[in-house]
Amino acid sequence: MQLTEAQAEQARGWLKDGLKLSDFQKRVEKEFGLRLTYMDTRLLVDDLRVVPRDIEPPKAAEAPEAAGPAATTQTFTPGNLPAQGGFAPAPVQQAAAAAPGGGVSVTTDAITRPGALASGSVTFSDGQKAQWYLDQTGRFGMVPAQRGYRPSQPDVQEFQALLDRELQKLGY
Repeated sequence: MQLTEAQAEQARGWLKDGLKLSDFQKRVEKEFGLRLTYMDTRLLVDDLRVVPRDIEPPKAAEAPEAAGPAATTQTFTPGNLPAQGGFAPAPVQQAAAAAPGGGVSVTTDAITRPGALASGSVTFSDGQKAQWYLDQTGRFGMVPAQRGYRPSQPDVQEFQALLDRELQKLGY
């Protein structure tokens, strides 16, 4: 796919102004009448020799001093649930998953289990732990540490609410 020199210069200007690829793709279709696939758009940007700049640079998460990147997770307890669009609790180590008041706590793995979209662990109010995962087809799974363990109904409800908020935070 070739653009005229005038079109190419105009397209470079859009990218230098911070236009995102999806918006760039729509604008090329609107302005030049060219319908492009995402891959065609990427190749066009490469041909234009312009690196799209981020309007808002990504914010780096601060890692705890004692933990390496593989041991970082986020813990949510009833006392620190994020508000709608609110704060994100500081990352904590996997070993600190137990809730201080004995309630249910949910953590996500910094490195997701193979074959899963999201994974982590849960500690129930009675101290029992389990690993949870959401597989690539959207199915939920939980593997308790003690074989045959079944959490109480209130714990399950609290776990579902905490997990729902955590998955929303991850973009699911």
